Amino acid sequence: MNTEQKDTLNGVDVQALHATIGAIRNEPRLGQFRFRARNRSVEGGLNRSEIKEFYGAGQEHRTEDEPFVLLNDEPPVLLSGDQAPNPVEYILHGLLGCMTTTTAYHAAAAGIPVESITSEIEGDLDVQGMLRLDPDVRPGYRELRAVLRIKTTGDRETLAKLHQYSPVYDTLARPVPIKVRVEFVD
Repeated sequence: MNTEQKDTLNGVDVQALHATIGAIRNEPRLGQFRFRARNRSVEGGLNRSEIKEFYGAGQEHRTEDEPFVLLNDEPPVLLSGDQAPNPVEYILHGLLGCMTTTTAYHAAAAGIPVESITSEIEGDLDVQGMLRLDPDVRPGYRELRAVLRIKTTGDRETLAKLHQYSPVYDTLARPVPIKVRVEFVD
């Protein structure tokens, strides 16, 4: 086994992971991150977000190349062109992606081998809330149901709990305040 393989578990550089954990443990301010995105409407339900920079580990970080571009749209049944996932589908993607990454990283830090993680999710949403047709119907998801399938020879009891440390899981399970300022431009 070569050195690169030996120091990597679940696709994660374990030495770098432990160094990062140690640095944040010794200097907690390094754990403070601020992520950003910019968005503009294109037409109808289609809009475009750009992600280029974030703050973390005590400094600003920028992508060297062009920004990441994410489009979101609505399907024809919701009156748009279906050129990209819609925002509530991105929530599903973000949740699964974050739970998968979190599980792989925590497992690697604990020395638990994971051969694969696959997942599925679905959520129930009633657009009557978004359309303001029924004040008793919330505009967002009523429930999300996810399944993580983990192939491992490691400690299953520990692995079954790791998704709970996902920032997106936590944000959705225990909502945070959202402050919105609307500015009108001429």
